[in-house]
Amino acid sequence: MKPGTPPPARLTLLSRDDEDDEQFRPLEWGLIRRLLGYTRPVRGKFTALCLLTVIRSAQLPALAWVISLVITGPIAGHDLAGLALGVTGYALLALVTDGMFHFRQRFALELGEAVVNGLRSELYARVLRQPMAFFHRVKLGRIIGRVTSDVEAVRAGIQDVLFVTIVQGGAMLFAAAVMAWRNPVLFLVVLAMAPALWIINRHFRGRLSRHSRAAQESFSRVTATLAESVNGIRVTQGFVRQETNAGLFRGLLADHSRYNVALTRTSAILTPLLELNSQFFVAILLLFGGWRVFHGQMATGDLITFFLLANQFFAPIAIIGNQYNQALIAMAGAERVFRLIDAVPDWEDDPAATPLADPRAALDPRIQFTNFQSIPAPTPGMRVEFQQVTFGYDPARPILHDITFTAEPGQTVALVGHTGSGKSTIVNLAGKFHLPTRGGVRVDGRDLATVTGSSLHRQMGLVPQQNHLFSGTVLDNLRLGRPGATEREVLAAAEALGCRDLFEALPLGLATEVGERGAALSVGQRQLICFTRALLADPRLVVLDEATSAIDAVTEARLQEALVRLLRGRTSFIVAHRLSTIRHAHLVLVLDQGRIIERGTHPELVRAGGSYAALYRQFVQVDAAE
Repeated sequence: MKPGTPPPARLTLLSRDDEDDEQFRPLEWGLIRRLLGYTRPVRGKFTALCLLTVIRSAQLPALAWVISLVITGPIAGHDLAGLALGVTGYALLALVTDGMFHFRQRFALELGEAVVNGLRSELYARVLRQPMAFFHRVKLGRIIGRVTSDVEAVRAGIQDVLFVTIVQGGAMLFAAAVMAWRNPVLFLVVLAMAPALWIINRHFRGRLSRHSRAAQESFSRVTATLAESVNGIRVTQGFVRQETNAGLFRGLLADHSRYNVALTRTSAILTPLLELNSQFFVAILLLFGGWRVFHGQMATGDLITFFLLANQFFAPIAIIGNQYNQALIAMAGAERVFRLIDAVPDWEDDPAATPLADPRAALDPRIQFTNFQSIPAPTPGMRVEFQQVTFGYDPARPILHDITFTAEPGQTVALVGHTGSGKSTIVNLAGKFHLPTRGGVRVDGRDLATVTGSSLHRQMGLVPQQNHLFSGTVLDNLRLGRPGATEREVLAAAEALGCRDLFEALPLGLATEVGERGAALSVGQRQLICFTRALLADPRLVVLDEATSAIDAVTEARLQEALVRLLRGRTSFIVAHRLSTIRHAHLVLVLDQGRIIERGTHPELVRAGGSYAALYRQFVQVDAAE
């Protein structure tokens, strides 16, 4: 998709967090067919399950038919041998029916698991391919809701609703066929009652649809709020917002409860109505059938047979009514899941894009992070050019304007400016996390639009301001960018950064568990881990986005010499919090409201006495105060 092009309608729905979506397709064959496509890994079991389902739909009324034959035959004729034979036949049929029911249930559960596994895998892969702008629009709780509650609703629809409905519907058809064969006249009475059931179902179907959709959406809001609250618990407690946030959450729960109660009430009206009508129809059949027996138009045995089969015809109606309610929830979940899967990214790598050449492949693989004191960084840096780049998350409101500069291989470019001036946006553009609205970014002479993002990222080392660690040990997180690194190489990189002793001082050293999101470590320790893992990847382009903002002045002083040595030969972008970290930068860009207002080296800009000099004086005062 071309940069700056408005997202298509499907993605626009996601930008509204799926709220107030009036489009609703309760039962759509296209969705059902697409869901069944996920059963391909277990196609054999799916075929067997369909066969077992059809057989079971005939077995249930067949049991009732056998009972009627035993009653009207051996029992009515006082035939003891015939009775024993009939009971034996009935027992064998019941045994086979229950045995096949076991396999039907097992295959249905395995089929549902196959669909769920496929959906979750595709959802996860699709979300990981989305550009950063997607995550600015869509709440984390919404994504979690799709992967959890919505997929579980689909599971229930596949393994329960679909096959239970087929069994019950098949039982009705089989019973109807036998009734039509045994007594066509009485069966016509049954058919005459069908329109009443259809009218009742039609009346309540719309209400069930609206309530089930509202219940699903309200649950997604509950999930989103819960995830947001857990992530922001420190802020919540710091500003004493516990009671306020709890009140807001209770309001969301009240809405969800209200929708669920409305759904339950509607279902509680529909199901008894269907059952009442079934009983009413049985009463009519009893009256009409009794009249025919009185006048010799029908045998008593035939009436008994007809009533046993009529019960098999009417009993599934209430069950199918309940399953219909679950089907609506499953369809709502499937619709929302597929909307996320089908969300078109703002942009993707051009199909004609090719990998960026990696000069590291020609280097001696034995030269690794083993002796930083004597071996200079062997990795050649990359050339990065910004050519009149304009960018905006909303193309109508750009936040960067005509940015032009060049970072030569091995140079360090520092970005300085007040919060919101566009510093982080520039490094995100350099890393192809966004594409320019206008202008172009070139790397090693190639337009980034022609370079695959993954090949660029493999040659980058990124230390973001909001350091993020994954569950596991310190060593696991350090190896993130270079899984094959040995523990010796990891320690050598930490030694060069001057932080090896900090890692070894942890309770279990590199084997220390970091906890969820690094909660078991201090902010400074987390940032040092991010620093070390970025440089362990031997990057050609290093991005330090406020990389030392969480490190105390003493630790920062220990890093300065190592930084100079490790960045030598590599191209680097530094978004500075303390100006002391960029004194040796080859180029300093001063930004204000998305424009470059000054450029030069640190000494040149200080002598010029402009905006940079004023910022520097402020930072010197702050550093002195610290």
